[in-house]
Amino acid sequence: MFATALLLAALSASGYSAPHEASGAPPRTLQLGGRTYVDHGLVAAGRLPAGTVDFLGDTLGSFSSLAVQPGTWRRTAKGYEGVLWTLPDRGRNDPEAGLFYDYAGRVERMQMRIDMPNGTLGTLTMVPDKGLVLKDFNGRPFTGADPAEHTVTQRGVVLPAPASGVGAGKVALDAESLQFTADGHFYIGDEYTANVYYFDAQGRLQGVIVPPLAIQPRRDGKPAFGSLAPPQTGRRNNQGVEGMGLSPDGTRLFVALQSATLQDSAQGNPAGRVNTRVLVYDVATSPTPQQPIGHYVMTLPAYAHDGKGKLDRTAAQSELRALDADRFLLLARDGNGLGKDGDDPIVYKSVLLVDVAGASNLAGTTYETGTASVLADPASTMLKEGITPARSDELLNLLDRKQLARAGLDLDTQRGPHDGLMSEKWEAMDVLSTLDPQHPKDVLLLIGNDNDFIARHCRMQGETCDSPYDNDNRVLVYRLSLP
Repeated sequence: MFATALLLAALSASGYSAPHEASGAPPRTLQLGGRTYVDHGLVAAGRLPAGTVDFLGDTLGSFSSLAVQPGTWRRTAKGYEGVLWTLPDRGRNDPEAGLFYDYAGRVERMQMRIDMPNGTLGTLTMVPDKGLVLKDFNGRPFTGADPAEHTVTQRGVVLPAPASGVGAGKVALDAESLQFTADGHFYIGDEYTANVYYFDAQGRLQGVIVPPLAIQPRRDGKPAFGSLAPPQTGRRNNQGVEGMGLSPDGTRLFVALQSATLQDSAQGNPAGRVNTRVLVYDVATSPTPQQPIGHYVMTLPAYAHDGKGKLDRTAAQSELRALDADRFLLLARDGNGLGKDGDDPIVYKSVLLVDVAGASNLAGTTYETGTASVLADPASTMLKEGITPARSDELLNLLDRKQLARAGLDLDTQRGPHDGLMSEKWEAMDVLSTLDPQHPKDVLLLIGNDNDFIARHCRMQGETCDSPYDNDNRVLVYRLSLP
């Protein structure tokens, strides 16, 4: 079972006070709801150099999300192959310095191959192969530049757009989550608005799922889409739609905020944003429904950023993949590792199994149509009586030193930035069948990092954006048994 002695030592009543590292060796089993889930361990790994250039001539910064194109995944004599699409966010920006590029929203296409030799770690190879520039309703590219308070309206939808300067007049997009439909269309979740954008296979915007009032970032009753100043209610700045997943039957779209809304954040508590919101939309008849059929609270782990006992951070979620109409996998992580200044230890990076079947459905209530807080007390993370959160259990702990060493990775932050240090931001995930008739319940779980365009040789919109070290684009592949 996952409840090892090391876990118990690190786990307090509400979080992780010391680095939460795996012990023992795979396979590791989780029993939940009469079902058995198994983590069989790391089976393959691959990387792209940080300085890789994409089809538009910019440094390829991925992976805020990734997904294999439907219909392309197949088994080969040596392993597997398919077309992998990856999602960069808003470009190599420095918000603290007020630096933003007019980075066109895009998805990157790659030819992916996984060679799986017997008895050794498999090799994942990615070859960039063009991509798509995303276009708004008017056929113009999006921009990554911060919109501040300015907006434009397209087809009745209020959207963020810088008023002047970089990206002026273009719709601002900070893309964080990607999900394909069976026909090759795709959804993208946005950080600025907490909208979900629906595109056709050529990357042209077809519709928008605007979140309920409770989720919309607002200040003084108006949209507050910018990332540099917090709104009063709704999604926190830079904490938008980080996780999104479509159920395998294509009928349910799960949408999760990275962490708690402003009204659900405990005042004066540095780890007070653990209660995030998860929305579920019925997309069986319309790809862009305007009202969710499910609205749940999911409690994220808290942790000590320095690994020394005081819980002062939330392990925000960074990706979601749905398993059915009730269950999904959620990638939650700390903010430590390569890409983060300082030498704080890597404390927590795990994949959680979440089930909303027994959770309180807030759809249609004042918690959704208004800005009422789900907290029992403004200074506490305790939920109000009658609100039951979704159940979550750890399925996969990425902080397994022996497993990571096989992929050339380590957790040694005391050495400073170095090739092999585990990246800070693991933000991408996809679930693929092993296509193994002997083990029909087995899947491959791909997990990728967002390297924030950190590269010694970086190019952005024709300008240099060099960093003192490389943070390579990496993908880890695990084998799981999922009933």
